[in-house]
Formats: sequence, structure tokens, C-alpha cells
Amino acid sequence: MTLDLPLVFAVLMGVAILAYVVLDGYDLGVGMLMPAAAPREQDVMVSSIGPFWDANETWLVLGIGLLLVAFPVAHGVVLTALYLPVVAMLIGLMLRGVAFEFRVKAEGWHREMWNWLFWFGSFLTSLAQGFMLGAYITGFETGFGYFLFGLLVAGGLCGGYVLLGATWLIWRTEGALQQKAVGWTHWGLLWVALGVAVVSVATPLVSETVRDKWFDFPRTLGLMLLPLASLAAWIWVWRVSGRIRKGEAIPDWAPFAGAIAIYVLAFLGLAYSLFPYVVMDQLTIWEAAAHPSSLKVVLVGALIVLPFIIGWTVFVYRVFRGKASATLYE
Repeated sequence: MTLDLPLVFAVLMGVAILAYVVLDGYDLGVGMLMPAAAPREQDVMVSSIGPFWDANETWLVLGIGLLLVAFPVAHGVVLTALYLPVVAMLIGLMLRGVAFEFRVKAEGWHREMWNWLFWFGSFLTSLAQGFMLGAYITGFETGFGYFLFGLLVAGGLCGGYVLLGATWLIWRTEGALQQKAVGWTHWGLLWVALGVAVVSVATPLVSETVRDKWFDFPRTLGLMLLPLASLAAWIWVWRVSGRIRKGEAIPDWAPFAGAIAIYVLAFLGLAYSLFPYVVMDQLTIWEAAAHPSSLKVVLVGALIVLPFIIGWTVFVYRVFRGKASATLYE
């Protein structure tokens, strides 16, 4: 049996992007929630993501790297079409990095300024990523309607990141801040529900390919399990977070796990909608793939590197497990 290398790399790239969205998504969400917290709570929030946020971005580098080496033709098309939002995302990431380091050393209004820049960097990064996703789904079509669709997806992704950040804070904080995080979680759930509803209605209108895939009955009846499972996960996150607020014996990690489930289900639906294209309606994964000899060499390298990335990630999360403290960076 011959190994379908383009398909293998498409799966690896998808896993890397999903890992990035979940792991960096929660710390972007925490950054966007900063203005809603008191100064001492902000210190706890930063401490909750401090040991992880920089390493989380490794998955983004891996995903883009796999796109470059495995699908070089698509890499050129994608990054050329997304030049401006990619620049905006990088500016946001740089602002976050600088603000994160400087806020620790700043006092008075200087610290407040860096807190706001940390929020702005998180918001700009999230907005740019959502807009890129919207543009990608439409095959980089231009026009006001497609631009508006990109903004809708961007807003929905920001809500999703807020949900991840809020549920992360339920897990990693306690007391009054944890109670606030429950409220933010419910707000994020409503934001996600609205975003998913609007984007689900708009997507078939902007992409004929997606419309044909979604409404190809009866073949797509099985696809209906994804929104049903997502609804079940949504209800579960709402209920368990509310029970935590009441002080019931519910594991603090449960809402975060439910939020991850919502993202995984949404990602599976997106993968179904886009497959087999690596550039929507332009290039399939087989048309854009590098030569098989190159893919074999890169696959060996990926299989060597991936265990180290996964192992290091597990190690860091194990070492810094438990509730966050405001004194971590003092």
C-alpha cells in the first residue's frame, strides 16, 4: 500500500493549526479579557498564561512551515493573498510580546498602558486570524460582500477565543476572579452561538463549493451530527460552569474541556467543507504538493521533531499545573 504523502501532510498541518488555535486561543482570550478585571486580577491572569503563551505559538510556526515545505505553490498563493492581515497579525503578536514583558516592570499609569497594549495586541491578532480564515474559505475572492464575510468570521473567532480564555481562567484561578470567569464564559458562549449562526448562514452564500457539500442529501445526513454534538457541548459548558459558580464539586477543568470540544467539532466541519482543496476552488492538496522525494525527507524530519514538541508541551503544562498566583512575576 502506497502512502498518500499529500494527505498525510494535510492531516499534520491541520493538527498543528488546531493545536495552535486551542493553545494560543485561550491566552489570546485572556488578553482580550484584561480590561474587565481589576489590577490585582490582571496580575493573576497574566501569571496563568505566562509559562505557556510563548511556546503555544510554536504550533503556528509548525503549521506555516508544513504549508511551505509540503505545499509550496499554495504557500505562495495564500501568503500573497493574505499579506496585509498577516502583517496585522504579526504586529499584534509583537505588541503582545513587548507588553507582556514591560508591564511586569512598569508602575502606575505605565503598567496600565502596557495592559491596554496587551489587550490591543491580543484583539488585533485574533481579528486578523479570523479575517484570514474568512478570506481563505471564499478562495480569496474580492468585493464588499466577501470583505463583510471576513469580518463576520473574525468577530466569531474573537468570541471563540474569549470563551477559551474564560474557561481557562475557571480552571487556573479561584475566588472572585473565578466567579467573574464564569460570567465571561456565559457571555462567550452567547457570542459563539451568535457567530456560528451568522457564519453558518453566510458561508453557503459566499461559496458554491461549500453549499454543494452541505446540501448534498442524503450523503450529508451524517454531517448533521457535528452541529448536534456542538450544541450538546455548548449546553454542557454552560451548565458545568454554572455549577462551579454555585460551589458544587465539579472539576475546574471541565468547562475548558467542553470549549475545546466545541472547537474540535467546528474544525472537523471546516475540514469537511474545504477538503480536498488547500486553496479553495484553485488547488487541491495533490496539485499543490511538493515532489514525493521531498515529502519523504520532510516527513522523516517531522516525525523526529513532533515528539519533542509534544513532549515539551506536556512537560511544561505538568510542571506549571495548579492555580495561578499574582506573585509569579514579582
